[in-house]
Amino acid sequence: MSSVTPAPNRSFWMRWWPWTAEIGPKQMRADAMAGVLGMVLSLPQGIAFAALAGLPIEYGVYTSIVPTIVAALAGSSWHVTSGPTNAISLAILAMLSPMAAAGSPAYIQLVLVATLMVGLMQWLIGAFRLGAMANFISPVALFGFTTGAACLIGVHALPDILGLSGAVLTGAPALLERVQSVWSQTQWAAIVAATVTVVGSVVAKRWAPRSPHMLIGLLLGTVWSIVWPHGQHLILVGEIPSPWPQWALPKLDWTQVSELLGVAFALTLVALGQTISIAKALAERSGQVIDPNREFIGQGLSNMVGACFSSYVSCGSLNRSVPNFESGARTPLAAVFSAAIMLLSVGLLTPWLAKIPMAAIAGLLLLVAWSLMGWSQWVQLWRLHRRDFVIAAVTAFATIALRMEVAILLGTLLSLFVFLLRTAKPAMRSMGFNQPHEPRKFVVVDQRHDVLPECPQLKLLRMEGEVYFGATPHVSERLLQLRQAPGAAGHLLVMAKSMNFIDYAGAQLWQREMRERRALGGDLYFHRPRPEVLEMWQRIGFLDELGGDHVFDDKQSAIASIVPRLNGATCAECRARVFQECAQRPGST
Repeated sequence: MSSVTPAPNRSFWMRWWPWTAEIGPKQMRADAMAGVLGMVLSLPQGIAFAALAGLPIEYGVYTSIVPTIVAALAGSSWHVTSGPTNAISLAILAMLSPMAAAGSPAYIQLVLVATLMVGLMQWLIGAFRLGAMANFISPVALFGFTTGAACLIGVHALPDILGLSGAVLTGAPALLERVQSVWSQTQWAAIVAATVTVVGSVVAKRWAPRSPHMLIGLLLGTVWSIVWPHGQHLILVGEIPSPWPQWALPKLDWTQVSELLGVAFALTLVALGQTISIAKALAERSGQVIDPNREFIGQGLSNMVGACFSSYVSCGSLNRSVPNFESGARTPLAAVFSAAIMLLSVGLLTPWLAKIPMAAIAGLLLLVAWSLMGWSQWVQLWRLHRRDFVIAAVTAFATIALRMEVAILLGTLLSLFVFLLRTAKPAMRSMGFNQPHEPRKFVVVDQRHDVLPECPQLKLLRMEGEVYFGATPHVSERLLQLRQAPGAAGHLLVMAKSMNFIDYAGAQLWQREMRERRALGGDLYFHRPRPEVLEMWQRIGFLDELGGDHVFDDKQSAIASIVPRLNGATCAECRARVFQECAQRPGST
């Protein structure tokens, strides 16, 4: 009797790893090339950011390997590359250095435990499907964030382009102030190395668009720095310790749990805010659909696993993700290749990698920054959407001047505020006819002279938008104007098909309107209100008070039912005769 191995669940596999359908020689080659470039960019940053976090430099290398692989395979984005970042590194140093001396064994354990907690919190956010919070980051705010981040990339590349050494700084103002103070120490050799890298990359892309142009530019800049005599004074990547991550479970001191929970929560917000913003910004460019919950789960797993392999808090890195996309990466395998190549290269090719000038790497980052600026989109926003332009500009400025997560929050809040301003004044349009014979269609009659007169007793009003607590003042004022206008119609038919939502305040508004009109001898009617609206009216008792014969499924039956209820004496003197049913009313000839 032979056993049959069940076939893998293809639908499950494709749901979690749909990019595997893209795997082929061409794709693998593109991802491998992007991986090589990613490794070259990640190596010096990992070293610098580990020093910024108060950790031995090998921890930056570890964080560029294990979490990068896990996040790439477990996350949603095909292009986000995770690893250490300057904002996270500085936050760790600021939050944990008061609890233990930076660089000490106790401090390292605190960092690893905090990383484990951050991973668990991120995983829980994704597992409980709270990723929908990311949907409130508007595309306009993301565009501003991307432009601001591009400026940041350029500013942070400036010291290396100028050949200036010194401590790693995170804020653009502080960094520019540092550059200004040591401007006299500028090395022209570094500027030339960066220029050779940029020109070589641009020319390679122009002559061979499918070539790994950024890698070619980096190679040219490195060769030039080795050959040119003045290149020996350039700041290089340098040698680094063994890249092999060490397995060890973080040791938790239970007396510090309460303090670490607060630190971990703050780091979680910073890490997720950066990651999801980068993922959505790249998705706008690539056309990919991002699953925030899956992305959060992937980030959580990467930090939980990373904490057990001597890695500190990792998140989506703009300086790695954008070059990864720009260099032609097609699947998450590019990030995996980057980590795997780093693991092998640091151990086997250290003497050669050590000779890469930081100025050449900075030149590549300058190219990336330029590609992200989006000049044409800024012009388009200015011409078409001034409010959106302001939101994007404020977000971009905040990204440069403040922390990235603060900028993201500010842009999101501005977008929501503008949205509320727009929805606070839903459109309320008077409707009528523009011809007396068939076929007759309802048209907007506001401020038009080529339409028939309106009925003096029945007002037709089309409601467009949500009637919620923020919109009720505007709607109430408009309804009051309709009631108090000279010769105002006492009866009102609201075409409510486009009234998508009402809350309790909105339901009460219509209840008050009905009572006001009935007190004046008129009445209130509705055409095709949505089920959600009817449900709310039913719950507060308004529908029973209004009466089922005041709600209609189509306009013709509504008018046919309402016209006979109008005042006969007024009809006898009326010359408008708007409706066909008017032929049956007093005064018709």
